[in-house]
Amino acid sequence: MKTTRRKFLQMAGALAALPSARWAWAGEAAPTGASIAAAWRGPNAGDTYYAGVLAADWASKKIAIRSAAALPTRPHGITPEADGSLLVTGVRPGGWLMRIARDGQVAQQVDLAGEGSNARLNGHVVVSPKGDVIYTTETDQKTGRGLIGVRDRQSLKKLAEWETHGMEPHQVLLDAAGHLMIANGGIPRTAADKKYDLHRMDSSLVRLDGQSGRLLRQWTLDDPRLSLRHLAWSEWASGGKRFLGVAMQAEHDDPAARAAAPILAVLDGEQLSVPTRAGDGAGYAGDITPAYNGGFALSSNNVGIAQLWHPAMPDKLTRIVELQEAYALTGWDGPKPGGGVLVSTALGLVRWHPSAKPALLPWPEKMAVDNHWVLLDEA
Repeated sequence: MKTTRRKFLQMAGALAALPSARWAWAGEAAPTGASIAAAWRGPNAGDTYYAGVLAADWASKKIAIRSAAALPTRPHGITPEADGSLLVTGVRPGGWLMRIARDGQVAQQVDLAGEGSNARLNGHVVVSPKGDVIYTTETDQKTGRGLIGVRDRQSLKKLAEWETHGMEPHQVLLDAAGHLMIANGGIPRTAADKKYDLHRMDSSLVRLDGQSGRLLRQWTLDDPRLSLRHLAWSEWASGGKRFLGVAMQAEHDDPAARAAAPILAVLDGEQLSVPTRAGDGAGYAGDITPAYNGGFALSSNNVGIAQLWHPAMPDKLTRIVELQEAYALTGWDGPKPGGGVLVSTALGLVRWHPSAKPALLPWPEKMAVDNHWVLLDEA
């Protein structure tokens, strides 16, 4: 308990290094809880994986499992739909795509082996602006080509395949115009997901037309061993800007180079850059989410930290959580938007906010949360 308390004090002390927060809880209707779409397994590596909804209650300091559906294998990304359903895919190379209804029942499941394609899922899904199709990141297992699968949202049937103009596309998001922003991880992999020939890495960020799949723009970094992987949008209201944050994972042969590698790239308008060389000592960001009025939080589960980047201090990363297995991240507004973060750790859910005391809610049972989750609502 002393260790946990000390870490909480470190989290609170980190606020002193940030631009002044102008928000306060006094007079505001503070949220009493949160619902989070998550995936998890039991404490052992061979335990069954589940996806569903966790309900956090700040007053009772408890988490409840509101719904849970058993999964065939380890999952990866989770995408909420407007009707309360969840889209979940298997981890790379993913062989299944599932829709879980609001009540926790499996509503649909697609097994890619029956699609007559060499493509397998890379773990992330996004719904089109019109809601008629979904886009899935995929890899052709024979050629290694990166693909976007265009699927009917109701049936999940594949309608088309678009080239991502790179290898190993990982996460996809939409921009304000409805175009696709895709992080090509660029790592050559076998069909069994084994990395090879890393000297051929070709990582990039691309924008595809959301209607035709036509390539609109492609960005690369100077260091080819930085794999662009996870994405998040963040709004900086006071600066009048919108940023796309890219969480990176280093694949250098030299351990020292990996340890010194940066973990964040930022797209500012049409310029992709690495704003800070500060990293995590491991070169491996596990997740990213918008945080603190235009900033981003990044988790580094291998070293047990979550850090905050803010555009007012672009050359710095500020530690906000230091607990084992700090991993899945999602933004948490609290009484004002653009503020806090909910972080999964080995001990439980950690709540961080620039205007609220840190809180730790233990897991409702022995469980290991996977590396992505999404805030559904606050009560």
